[in-house]
Amino acid sequence: MFGKIIYISDTEAHVEVPTDGSLSTNIMNMHVIFEDEGRKVVGEVEDLGAEIIKIRFLGEIENGRFVGGVIRKPTFHSNIRMISQEEVGLLLGDDTPSTFIIGESPLYDSRPIRTDINDLFASHMAIFGNSGSGKSCGVARLLQNVFENPKMLPFRSNFFIFDAYGEYHNALQGIDKINPNLNFKFYTTNTQQTDGEVLSIPLWLLDIDDMALLLRADKHSQLTIIERMLKLVNIFASDDDMSVRYKNHLIAKAIMTILYTNQTSSSKRNDVFKILATCSTEQFNLEAPVQGIGYTRKFRECFTIDTQGNFPESILMTEYITGFIDESLDTYEPKEIKFFTLEDLEKALEFTLISEGLLNNEETYSDAITLKVRLHSLTISENSQYLRFPNFITIENYIASLVAKNGRKAQVINFNLEDVEDWFAKVVTKIYSKMLFNFCKRLTNRASIPFHIFVEEAHRYVQNDGDVDLIGYNIFERVAKEGRKYGIIFNLISQRPVEISETVISQCANFLIFKLNHPRDVEYIRKMLPNISAEIVEKQKSLQPGTCMAFGSAFKVPTIVRMKMPDPAPSSNSCDVVKTWQAN
Repeated sequence: MFGKIIYISDTEAHVEVPTDGSLSTNIMNMHVIFEDEGRKVVGEVEDLGAEIIKIRFLGEIENGRFVGGVIRKPTFHSNIRMISQEEVGLLLGDDTPSTFIIGESPLYDSRPIRTDINDLFASHMAIFGNSGSGKSCGVARLLQNVFENPKMLPFRSNFFIFDAYGEYHNALQGIDKINPNLNFKFYTTNTQQTDGEVLSIPLWLLDIDDMALLLRADKHSQLTIIERMLKLVNIFASDDDMSVRYKNHLIAKAIMTILYTNQTSSSKRNDVFKILATCSTEQFNLEAPVQGIGYTRKFRECFTIDTQGNFPESILMTEYITGFIDESLDTYEPKEIKFFTLEDLEKALEFTLISEGLLNNEETYSDAITLKVRLHSLTISENSQYLRFPNFITIENYIASLVAKNGRKAQVINFNLEDVEDWFAKVVTKIYSKMLFNFCKRLTNRASIPFHIFVEEAHRYVQNDGDVDLIGYNIFERVAKEGRKYGIIFNLISQRPVEISETVISQCANFLIFKLNHPRDVEYIRKMLPNISAEIVEKQKSLQPGTCMAFGSAFKVPTIVRMKMPDPAPSSNSCDVVKTWQAN
């Protein structure tokens, strides 16, 4: 079937096309064996001309195992033949307890392609392809295959799907029909949906970095303000004696700061009244009684101005105010996190605004006002409903609640984010990624509870954001670089890889590349992945819908995989224009 070898390089061999017409089958992309002195070198037909066949070297078969890479090239006298069915199994995966079917080979009579579960799911993965190329169906089929695997029940698996369009609900909601021990849980941003829970994030579980992203902070000075706001909201949350003392202490210090300025009495009075209009207590409000010797004044009356422009009651007022100042409270730190609401945060931010340092710093005060406006906008917006968890819960119990459904373990947790703006959906995805990452880092037994995070439309979320400049890191990049050892695994799904963080893509060990046409995306993949050959890049351009190029640590060789249509399918079909145009 093959003629003589006429050229050998480090990567390929050129073989003559036989003149006897024995080359009668289409052998493009199929595998051949070079046999020489007991060695078997595996190659792939990458180009078929009228006279020359170009065969790229892939690896060797040693002791019944395929080993990637070729150190000693075949000789010119090697015998060349098509790969046998037994040898194909070494490339496409054997049927073992640790493998599952990912798809089938269109080259070898629809032979199942198997991959080791650990090799595929213990490392980050990227799934790229144009709209309509079969990405969503491929991901749905991939997960359905995991759950339909007769050799393993993935009871303790945790698949978190951040679903930009609500596509995967239909494909995965019925996994309990595969096995009653499997469960699907659905969180949604659409309050009209009745078959899921409305997304709800406990505010008190968010730290400074989370809050900075939520309030779209863009200056380092705002982080200090957010830090103080979170400290105050936890102090005020109890509304106990310490809370009241702290509030009075802050108001008293703010008022005394104003009274010691060189402003006119009228200006001082106006500034004090502004503070009390936003921050007040039983002891500090305009109607609060101030007890003098033998008489009582309302707090507002202490700011009456005489004909000389002074406060006649300045001594009484000063004694009353300074009586609430306790310098030891400045170093007080709340001992525990407590339940609070967005309204509580707003109140804490109001007290932060009157704190010493902000009042006398015009630029910092301006930054704080920006945060105040954004926090209030969030509080009155529709997005606020997703930040109103009804009762206090710890981080451990909250994560446990995410993977529980009616007292049973849920393996797929689907977040439908289609009803919120991109910026909010991105923040939600970052918050959960960081929450799971921090949870797994604290586990005594490292990687004992793995979480697989699937991010649909990843180019909208996993970007080169300014997070690194603001808070020192991008959580997606941190998870990409460190998450694998803790059991946090990313799976990125996107039609525009060029818009995704380069750092995250560089950490992916496995790739499923469906058809990509945009030249920038094709070139980006070529540059970002040094292990991808020009031949693989070219092959993906001609793939059919539902067929992908699979390569990486889970695959012996770059493999063309045809994935079966998922059953049921995700809600990702194109509009049926003909049907909708026709009259009933």
